Amino acid sequence: MIVRPRPGFLHLFFIMRGSVVPRILPQIFGFGVYGALVVLAVRALKLDFGNAGPAPFALLGVALSIYLGFRNNAAYDRWWEARKLWGQLVFDIRNLARASTGLIENRAELRGLLMEAIAFCHFLRGLLRRVDATTEARAFIGEEAESAAKAANAPDAMVRRMGERAGALYRAGAIDVMGYRILDERLSQIAAAQAGCERIMGTPLPFAYTLLLQRTAYIFCLLLPFGLASTAGWATPLFTALIAYTFFGLDALSEELEDPFGTEANDLALDGLCRVCEISVFEALDESPPKMIPAEKYYFS
Repeated sequence: MIVRPRPGFLHLFFIMRGSVVPRILPQIFGFGVYGALVVLAVRALKLDFGNAGPAPFALLGVALSIYLGFRNNAAYDRWWEARKLWGQLVFDIRNLARASTGLIENRAELRGLLMEAIAFCHFLRGLLRRVDATTEARAFIGEEAESAAKAANAPDAMVRRMGERAGALYRAGAIDVMGYRILDERLSQIAAAQAGCERIMGTPLPFAYTLLLQRTAYIFCLLLPFGLASTAGWATPLFTALIAYTFFGLDALSEELEDPFGTEANDLALDGLCRVCEISVFEALDESPPKMIPAEKYYFS
């Protein structure tokens, strides 16, 4: 995730980190060159396309804008819902730490439960990013991380372990039925956050929307120079490149936001959110918390 102050006018056109421009440079330059070739061909061959001018492209541009607006709104909704789910998860981890410190007197059991909660966060991050988070989880639960990583769903395995620990405390008389219910409710909320994240990860936007949008954008940019060549002249390549930047830039941004759990510049900072959970847990245990992960060139991983 890129977090930086608003750039000034001089820096506005040169910022690449967090921009989609590097991804769409081939389309921008390609259509700019293509526009120049069309102008050259129209003038050399003295082609006449009538008096329609750019009017048909205005109508097609309106339709394309509707497609882009729908896809961008849908992609942003996914990104924002994912952020709310992780915000809720931070809240639930803090609630679990607060409740368990008041209910569990055995220091070893208390610490074990909260370390499993941190391991859950890292395993969930690994699941969503499709990476192995066993090393990070091992720092909190030791060799138990290896057996949890072998499960089909490692985060869910950690929730079950926490539930088993709470159940064992109840059966041993360390907590009463109300205390067990409080802990179980906290674990249920954590499991609900995981299910919401899995829903976003496992349900991409329908491919037909992406296909329709990209087809229309390419057709629009391929035909646009023919409508502008007679009126705009050698400014046609510039206008074509600007239109390509707008349409393909919005498409690339939507594609990036559609999967908010990745490691691209505009994805969520899951490493940082896991560290927030670590800090909350260690402070609840009256232990020295780790430091927050610093930004690297305004980028939080």
